[in-house]
Amino acid sequence: MTDSTASTPTYLGAMIRPSSTRFLPPTAPSATRPPLSPSWFAAVMGTGIVANAEVTLPRSLPGLRAAATVVWVGAVLLLVVLAVGCLRDRDRAALRSHAADPVVAQFFGAPPMALLTVGAGALLLGRGVIGFDAALDLDRVLWSLGTVLGLATACTVPYLMVTRHRFAPDAAFGGWLMPVVPPMVSAATGALLVPHTPPGQLRLTLLLGCYAMLGLGLVAALLILTMLYGRLVHHDAPTGAMVPTVWIGLGALGQAVTALGALATAAPSTLPALYARGAEVLALLGGILVWGFALLWLALATALTARTLRAGLPFAPTWWSFIFPFGALVTATSTLAARTDAVLFVWPAVVFYALLVLAWIVVGGRTLRHIATRTVPSAASRELINSPG
Repeated sequence: MTDSTASTPTYLGAMIRPSSTRFLPPTAPSATRPPLSPSWFAAVMGTGIVANAEVTLPRSLPGLRAAATVVWVGAVLLLVVLAVGCLRDRDRAALRSHAADPVVAQFFGAPPMALLTVGAGALLLGRGVIGFDAALDLDRVLWSLGTVLGLATACTVPYLMVTRHRFAPDAAFGGWLMPVVPPMVSAATGALLVPHTPPGQLRLTLLLGCYAMLGLGLVAALLILTMLYGRLVHHDAPTGAMVPTVWIGLGALGQAVTALGALATAAPSTLPALYARGAEVLALLGGILVWGFALLWLALATALTARTLRAGLPFAPTWWSFIFPFGALVTATSTLAARTDAVLFVWPAVVFYALLVLAWIVVGGRTLRHIATRTVPSAASRELINSPG
């Protein structure tokens, strides 16, 4: 991403400005490659959850696990490429510029979620490639890094929004969820590490810390969803590249259900029997309640997307906002299917996963085409970035 006056539209945040935001006229294209945006880590998130979600499915097909493992390896390679690009582009001025931008700053939540997703995939799928011990060590490292970065983002970005950024009444958009969702992803993926943590205070701290992070992210997400719903009701419906970000709300809700289920599975090895049973009850009943709300949000996001498709939805990196959130719905539905074996969850999980893979293929293909053809910003692209959101 670049700052608000940049003319290069290859970064996700620069293409989803609120309608009240206005820009300076585009400048001539620069030969200097802009610094890599953290928003591109959404591609790692989406690819990783396509792989991880297969493991949770209540029904599978021969060869699907092997295919998911290949996809996970692809997510690892993509993470390495983007991480190297970020380290090569390290520039305090660019970092300050991103943090000062009220849209771009939201996507600092993408890198920690990419780390957490790939780390979970190492334990779920990578053990067959690199061995169990190496997979466990990799997951521990990536989970620790992703959790630290995610907590820092969840605290820092809201602080910047309160003290530095200024927003119009119609400024709320789905990207506001990005900084606060990482702790929920840490909770869901951290539960996988609980059985592999030495018993005693260390294991107890990990489990309870994951519950605390779930609460942090879920309450913050519900507050933001309220603001986002108010923006949708009281102002013009989002258009263009901003529409896919509405789906991020689905990701927050899906992660909550997934985390509740994963933590309930880990609780018996750590908590007294009474509390472990309570965790299972919360995972089932609380999970179903949140899942129902997630379906409402899915219907709203689908309707808004269909409405925009009829008017024309140009490709933008925001299309990755379709993938990880929908993948979170798959893992949430699979979590409830595992606890109930109810057809209400079993077959929707399978159908949702098939749609997820199809969407990932489409978005991945369009992204590769976008990268291959994005040499110099076109006049149409410069017009898009300077037009109302």
